[in-house]
Amino acid sequence: MAPAVSSAVRQAVSVALATGLYGVSFGALSVVAGLDVWQTMALSLVMFSGGSQFAFIGVAGSGGSPGAAIATAALVGLRNALYGPQVAPLIEVTGPRRLLAAQLTIDESTAVGTAQRDPAAARAGFWWTGAGVFLLWNAFTLVGALVGDSAGDPRRYGLDAAAAAAFLALVWPRLSNRTAQAVAGAAVVVALSTTPVLPSGVPVLLAAAVAVLVGVLWRSRPAAAVTDAVASHQSEGASVRRVEEPGS
Repeated sequence: MAPAVSSAVRQAVSVALATGLYGVSFGALSVVAGLDVWQTMALSLVMFSGGSQFAFIGVAGSGGSPGAAIATAALVGLRNALYGPQVAPLIEVTGPRRLLAAQLTIDESTAVGTAQRDPAAARAGFWWTGAGVFLLWNAFTLVGALVGDSAGDPRRYGLDAAAAAAFLALVWPRLSNRTAQAVAGAAVVVALSTTPVLPSGVPVLLAAAVAVLVGVLWRSRPAAAVTDAVASHQSEGASVRRVEEPGS
């Protein structure tokens, strides 16, 4: 095995272990939200997106309608569709393997795969991470669901309050710049202000709409910024030429 591939596999295994262990939290919290073991496992096996799964049980556990829970989970999971154009050129799969690749296209597999410079290492990083997270996430989801079910009502241990904390832990690393922090702050204001007057789950959808609106408005900004930069550069160039001209 080439050194680059070995390094990618080691990264994949470490990421899979860390992410898979987190499945215990989802399994236990899903039981808190009122889902049984089989329903919890169906979410992990079919949906297989930590953010979407936590969003689903968060809405369902707070009394939201099934439609609101599904819509919220779908909005959170939209980012996975955006990973496709990044991953497809790396793994170059056709036929039934495309379906498998689509199921394994998540934050972790995309991150490890795209971080590799060698094509073979990129493919190894993607597949090892995706498969490792899938197996361990589902295994520990089952552990969490069984432990949560056998322990009675986990809310007496404070696990119900951990749902928001777990979801925040997924989002927090992405708030790395002022724009993301501002969008998150605005979304929080919208969610908190509409929670007392709207059905459960709807405030989350409105908060997500804030990010969508900012994204749409932000698309026109780069072009304007480039135009301003070009105009400024031309103005500075003209000023320099005037200074350098004889008799200026």
